[in-house]
Amino acid sequence: MLANFLFYIGLIVSLAIGFMYFRDLGDVSQMVLKVKRNNMIRFIRNENAYIAAGIGALVLMLIGHVMGGGPGWLFFLGAPAVTLLIVFLFAFPWVWVHVGLRNQQDSAHYYPISEARDFINPSASVLVIENNGHARAHSDGQLMRPHLAGNPDGLGGDDVVMTYCAMANLGLAYKPVIDGKRLDLEVMAQHGNNLILRDNTTGEPIQQIYGHFDSDGSKQAAMQPWPTFRMSFRGFQKAYPDGEVFLNKPSSNPFLRLFDTFTETVFASGIAKQHQEAAPVMDNMSHSDNRLPNKTYVWGVTVGDEAVCWTDDFIAENHGLINAKVGDRDLVVSYCPTYESVGVWYNDSGEPVTNIDFFGNSNCGKLSRVETLRSGMFWHVWVEFFPDTDINRTSATQPDPDDLQISPKPVSGQSPEQSQ
Repeated sequence: MLANFLFYIGLIVSLAIGFMYFRDLGDVSQMVLKVKRNNMIRFIRNENAYIAAGIGALVLMLIGHVMGGGPGWLFFLGAPAVTLLIVFLFAFPWVWVHVGLRNQQDSAHYYPISEARDFINPSASVLVIENNGHARAHSDGQLMRPHLAGNPDGLGGDDVVMTYCAMANLGLAYKPVIDGKRLDLEVMAQHGNNLILRDNTTGEPIQQIYGHFDSDGSKQAAMQPWPTFRMSFRGFQKAYPDGEVFLNKPSSNPFLRLFDTFTETVFASGIAKQHQEAAPVMDNMSHSDNRLPNKTYVWGVTVGDEAVCWTDDFIAENHGLINAKVGDRDLVVSYCPTYESVGVWYNDSGEPVTNIDFFGNSNCGKLSRVETLRSGMFWHVWVEFFPDTDINRTSATQPDPDDLQISPKPVSGQSPEQSQ
């Protein structure tokens, strides 16, 4: 009786928890299963407790088996197979999350442009952050697997970490601090085609696109976003010749190198499909909006409770410069053809901008980048998290096209280094 009790209780509990772990954090499981976000959040918060309970139940099952518990046929044929299945359900998601990604919040390596040219195509889009003349570029391909990049050197004296979600085509930098405490970030899963991070110190999940603790309904316990913009790699070389570039070079460990090659191949295959097909590769979306095709790239900002996004073709139709009001702030959206970059800037001058360069020098003075810009992300992801968004907004004070001018060089006549 005791042997059967231990065997069946252990079998049921370990299989149930193993299945939930694989379903909620196994990632590839979402290609065939519809995973509820609340289940995922629960497992993220309690991962270690669930693993301990599941492994403990597996041990009970094996003890019961040794004592003679379970049906006779399972003794002869099934016990090893069931054990291997349970071990797989636990091992796969753990290895995928904690070994496969190996996030680099504190261990990223940055290299000079001269070395990075061997790894990044000149026309490739890179995510750029800058502070006090110190600029860093991150290509989508190099960031695809680690998802997080930063190091103790910081960005111009500030602790800034780049976060990246290939499913959303979203790179967004943050200062990894909430309530004065530095976060120990780790990528755990994705839902709504957007990353869910975890602060390992508190165990609390953080949706990448929001940046605040999931449990904080007030949204006040949040990381500070850092202005992040896209440009071509060749544009980065022109604008920041002394800038540095993130490279995720292969591991010197041959086993990790082989494992990383496999992981990156899986990622690359799925992400290529994500960019080309209208349907999400992992359809865990709860909202849809046909105002734009799903995979349209948008440049979206939030100011207060208001969200607005623009498409690149609309920016081009407006001669690369748009004045608009979002929340209680006047903004200007500009495209610089020389550096191949869309920027969004605060304009507190009270006058419309008619002339602006890549570095923010304008006819209204030196402007500051909007720190909440999400550059070139997929429309279906943007609208999932900001369903009330406006699209392609312009201001009533939008200047006449003949008056607009996007300066390829600083309008003040300064060099790029001086204009920073």
